[in-house]
Amino acid sequence: MNQTPATPDTGDLLYSEVEEDLRASVRALLEKRSPWDVVLARTESAETTDRELWATLAGEIGCAALAVPEAVGGAGASWREAAVVAEELGRAVAPVPFLGSAGITVALLLALGEHELLAEVAAGSVAALALPFGTAPGDTIGFLDVSGGRVSGAVDGVADAAAADTLLVVAEDGVYRVDANATGVRRTVLVSLDMTRPLADLVFDGAPAYRLESSRPVGEAVTAALRTGAVLLAAEQLGVAEQCLAMTVDYLAIRRQFGRILGSYQALKHRLADLWVLITQARAAARYAADCVAAGSPDLPVAASLAKAHCSAVAQLAAEECMQMHGGIGFSWEHPAHLYLKRAKSAAIALGTPGRHRTILAELVNVPRPTSVEG
Repeated sequence: MNQTPATPDTGDLLYSEVEEDLRASVRALLEKRSPWDVVLARTESAETTDRELWATLAGEIGCAALAVPEAVGGAGASWREAAVVAEELGRAVAPVPFLGSAGITVALLLALGEHELLAEVAAGSVAALALPFGTAPGDTIGFLDVSGGRVSGAVDGVADAAAADTLLVVAEDGVYRVDANATGVRRTVLVSLDMTRPLADLVFDGAPAYRLESSRPVGEAVTAALRTGAVLLAAEQLGVAEQCLAMTVDYLAIRRQFGRILGSYQALKHRLADLWVLITQARAAARYAADCVAAGSPDLPVAASLAKAHCSAVAQLAAEECMQMHGGIGFSWEHPAHLYLKRAKSAAIALGTPGRHRTILAELVNVPRPTSVEG
């Protein structure tokens, strides 16, 4: 007798009143303190991360503490609320270290059961996991050498490392805490595609390192952290896509060409309608993934890879359509479209490409690999 597979339990995926209030607070702050022209000016400055904005987000609104238990000095909320913040930061392409510090690092510290550093991060201190930003959940990790309490080695392309106060390095026997400003640590900020999220190469030359005690296997803990990061990144990509659609609709409603409002052309209406449908699907995937990580659902690996793969493609398409439908002004430096396109393109590569996550999905649901046919 065939049995229907059990459907995973899910919560209400609609945004709660608390989540909407949080969204309103974050959006109001970003509109006041981080409009796109301010973001653009910062990308051309020496300090691309907005530390003052992050201090306000973390200290006054409590965005860094959302997923941290109250017993450790956190807000005692969940990853659903954190995902809402990620959406709003994506809408504003805000140059703050939320994903790396309040997302991946918090998830790793929770997985390890580390409370001291967790309390510091919840209070707004910035910490970054020293892994290449393209690392997907479950990828093979290059361990650094830690001997006698000192770490040596190099890691390329680490997100949020430039603004970090603390770096977490992964060795065979566990995760180590390293002061980012200690002797023996060298950070080189890269010229990256998305300057609202700078990457840095790290070199450790005998820097003091302190092991974080944990009984959980290091690979398992890192995979859990990267998976949570992928969920938050999918939520951020949703915010990027929604803002691109909103900007495009507003523009087409007022721009005239050949004596007509551009929004009156049916071909453009169809393209926007198709994009709206894709964004609606992306929202469902991102919300389900956020609910899974908040509830500790066994369906999280599938939900995370599905959300990251789909939201990556939708965010890129939304940014491309935004730039194209804005015409000449969309290709100029004086319009924010390029900021969203760069964020969408770089985010698609981060924490595993869409192709990598589709491969993970295939393995999770036992889809056989295609066999090559000769002749």
